[in-house]
Amino acid sequence: MSEKNDGANRDATKRSARERLQLERERQKTRDKRRRTLVVSAAVVGVLALAAVVGLIAANAGKSGDSAKDGPVVAPSGATGKDALAIQTGKGEAKSTLTVWEDFRCPACKAFEDNYRDTVHELEAKGLLKVDYHLVTLIDGNMGGSGSLKSANAAACAQDAGKFTAYHDLLFQNQPQEVDDAFGKNAKLLELAGKVDGLDTPAFRKCVEDGTHNSWVGKSQEAFRAGKFRGTPTVLLDGKDIFADQANPLTPQKLKEQVEGAATGSGGGSAKGTDAKDGAVSPKGAGKASPSASTGSRSGAVSGSGSTAGSGTASGAKASPSSEPSGRGANSAPKAGSGGSPEN
Repeated sequence: MSEKNDGANRDATKRSARERLQLERERQKTRDKRRRTLVVSAAVVGVLALAAVVGLIAANAGKSGDSAKDGPVVAPSGATGKDALAIQTGKGEAKSTLTVWEDFRCPACKAFEDNYRDTVHELEAKGLLKVDYHLVTLIDGNMGGSGSLKSANAAACAQDAGKFTAYHDLLFQNQPQEVDDAFGKNAKLLELAGKVDGLDTPAFRKCVEDGTHNSWVGKSQEAFRAGKFRGTPTVLLDGKDIFADQANPLTPQKLKEQVEGAATGSGGGSAKGTDAKDGAVSPKGAGKASPSASTGSRSGAVSGSGSTAGSGTASGAKASPSSEPSGRGANSAPKAGSGGSPEN
């Protein structure tokens, strides 16, 4: 009888030990889980704090983006408009005028150019459209570097040589990553100039290396800021923002119809019913902005992943360097490769 009792006691003791061990394991798991949660939470808080600091630095940097104020203001050959701040392409007698504010480092500007370039050149060739290009330095101010300034100066030098359009298009076609300040190196700009027939001359090289038009570019940036545009690209057709209706932006085809309609007096086609299939750069989510934005509200930027003015982005959107830090407008820009309307 006692052996049975002893056996039962041993079994009970073993079960009790196992249960205690199991209970201790569960408690340890709970403690480990709590510790992991605390570590992750601390990491998230750290990342958010770092993001806030980086955003503040970018905003402050944007305020000093007018980096080309030294030396006399030398406008490129044939510059037009108020204070001779626009480089015009197309025929002067064209009935319609497209006004474009852009930055060669701005991804949203590249998206606009890639989607609308052929249509714009076609309308220019027909004598129906002229384009006033205004070159700005938003990304230099918001992200640091000098690529926006130096590429704009080089483009102005190309204008002096009568090669603006070819070099302008080439710069956007070879645009580096937004965080890569490759255009801040004159060697890169001269290398690309070698791909444009007749552009790489001693006069062009001197113009690029001396920064002949740097102050002119700085003045253009000041005009952009004073205009309180929301970001880059800002694109106006006869003074009207072609991307104002973000739910139904103007597509290349609709742009063509409106310009042709203006030339014949028919008023062109309506933009109603336009969608991404027509070639408009569709908005990316809630309007995530790219690094090229301006201090004011960007009136001509396409909503999407491009550059915009104002550090205030659309609800929940992350501001990118194509926008100005003033926070007056939502960051909007064209989504590269989306085939439609256009940064941060």
